[in-house]
Amino acid sequence: MTEANTRLVGDSFKLGYRFQRYWDTSMALAFFFAEVGTGMFLVSFFLDFVPGMIAGLVITGTLKPYFHLAHMGVPKKSWRAILRPDRSWISRGAIAIGVLIGFGALYIIDLKFGVAARLGLPPSIGQWVGYFAVAGALTVMCYQGLAMSASEAFTLWASALLPISSFSYALTGGVMVTLVAGWDVFGAEQQAMLSNLAIALLVLDAVIVLAILSRASVKSNGGKFSVNLLTRGEYARYFIGLVPVVGLLAPVGILAIDGGRWMTALAAAMMLAGFFAFRLLMFKAAVFEPITHNLAGSIGLPPGSST
Repeated sequence: MTEANTRLVGDSFKLGYRFQRYWDTSMALAFFFAEVGTGMFLVSFFLDFVPGMIAGLVITGTLKPYFHLAHMGVPKKSWRAILRPDRSWISRGAIAIGVLIGFGALYIIDLKFGVAARLGLPPSIGQWVGYFAVAGALTVMCYQGLAMSASEAFTLWASALLPISSFSYALTGGVMVTLVAGWDVFGAEQQAMLSNLAIALLVLDAVIVLAILSRASVKSNGGKFSVNLLTRGEYARYFIGLVPVVGLLAPVGILAIDGGRWMTALAAAMMLAGFFAFRLLMFKAAVFEPITHNLAGSIGLPPGSST
């Protein structure tokens, strides 16, 4: 591509790259809170940590819809989001959140008050309710990455690694937040297990982020342009400083050196900061490919032509 075609051109008719601005800060917050809350619920479910399950449902069920509605701008029509599960990951995600919240709340109520036993229902009913909640949680943890990867217009997003990163980051956040929240409840063995799991997940997150950038940079010129924005250009100091350094490397070092409560809480806060930065900057660095470049060549115009 010529230099004329590698520039940002805003809303002009010139050939070049244009940022997407449909999804920005409010959607990044919606994605972030959905994944952290759901990750916390899932980890707490397998540890039978009821306060963590409740907190996870509250985070997912309040902050996710709030910031999503803030983005949509027409809250009264938000119910339409669930009407197209056959063609939209947003619809599937909205349904999954409903399944998670509904069955998750029923599972917690049964766990605390033994409702199924009082009604004379089989003991397995409560467990099946919990499994439905887990299925909803797993879907929520992945669907936002699936929604992004389906957007072929943006090379930075169009990757099977995006839903994997969503799940991995959500699980990492869930492990670290649950570890801090349940510090006084968990024994030393559980604390060590969660801490070691968090370290492994942080390393996995780093590998996935590197793979996303590597794949985007070789897939198209637009992908390379986005990666350059994140690693060398306008967003480099924020991306490099917050995502790999503050959000991944520093927490690994802290957890490996000091397993105390307050240092673990610091590591969790740093990880969450890096996670949110990743979410937001992946939105901000996505650019549309200048597809009219190929059209111009096909009709005999020079590559740098503009309308």
